Amino acid sequence: MLNCREVTGQASGLIDGELSWMQRLQMRLHLAMCKHCSRFVRQLRLLRAALGHRGQAAGDPLPDAEVQRVLDGLPFPTREERPD
Repeated sequence: MLNCREVTGQASGLIDGELSWMQRLQMRLHLAMCKHCSRFVRQLRLLRAALGHRGQAAGDPLPDAEVQRVLDGLPFPTREERPD
């Protein structure tokens, strides 16, 4: 059975459909039992959806406009709402 470190290391492969059927089975088994890893994979999926994952190679920086678009969509408090 996979441990949490192995699951987080293979999460991208699971989402991208790059794992063998046995690896997927092991991942699904762990995710069914571990709420922390399940949350991690769910958040990774959401992050990729928010960034509009376009199959960029790992390490390729996103254009500044894309980064700003994502940041603008995050629920950061305004200066007036922040406690000092």
